[in-house]
Amino acid sequence: MKKSAKAVIIDILLIAMMILPLAACIVLKILFSPATEGITVTGAIIYFTIPMPIMDLPITESQVNSWAVILTILAICLFLTRRLNIKSVSKRQFLAELIVEKAENLVRSNMGERFMGFAPFIAAILGLSALSSLSSLLGLYPPTSDINIVAGWAILVFILITHYKLKGGLGNYLKGYTEPIAVFTPINIISEVATPVSMTFRHFGNVLSGSVISVLVAAALQGLTSLLLGWLPGLLGDIPFLQIGIPAVLSLYFDIFSGCLQAFIFSMLTMLYIANGFPEEAYEKRRLKKHRA
Repeated sequence: MKKSAKAVIIDILLIAMMILPLAACIVLKILFSPATEGITVTGAIIYFTIPMPIMDLPITESQVNSWAVILTILAICLFLTRRLNIKSVSKRQFLAELIVEKAENLVRSNMGERFMGFAPFIAAILGLSALSSLSSLLGLYPPTSDINIVAGWAILVFILITHYKLKGGLGNYLKGYTEPIAVFTPINIISEVATPVSMTFRHFGNVLSGSVISVLVAAALQGLTSLLLGWLPGLLGDIPFLQIGIPAVLSLYFDIFSGCLQAFIFSMLTMLYIANGFPEEAYEKRRLKKHRA
């Protein structure tokens, strides 16, 4: 079946919507990056600051890149779900159905049928986290390297965990802090607070450490090249031969494998914390009591 001119134009616009936000971030980085000598490790660039009553709000590179990733994911979703058909399934529809199926299977196997409504949320976390880390391949500052971004995700997850723990009633929730015996109450409180903290530092620390290690190895190889091969005549002495290949291999691990792995771990922890924190027995008792009343 041939596409109409309108369908082709919309597809082109959606593809442009996938590319342009990240391309704009690359341009912003080039324009705002200060001139430096050698290899440096810095945080996110502050583009501008919005005056606020209590404290000024800085708009940083990580915030802008995060929104660019969100827009890219939105464009991908719109592109994959266009022109859905029951009889003639296109390749993009097959890919969209595959993503939905995998997300639902992941939630079903880790949370159960009761939490199937979480499939879009888990898929969103996976996509946002993975693409945020992979944005470093374009030379951008990955939002997952900013503790503020990851902490925001962890706080949102912590609110969901607490919400589902309260499904069994406030008394049952407070009673959980005294188990197995009341003397463990302070430890249980610390453990509860440590949940978003550990989720934040695990994700943020692994992504940031990978970026720092890659930069340090690249700098070391550059210095080693000058030491061993700096005697070569002309331009040959300025070529960093030892930097060829090795940083790319490290990038495959730290930027691709490690970034996607941390996205998967964050999603798994989200599912397990919510599912395990839900007091199903107490919830059913409350539901039956309300139904009888």
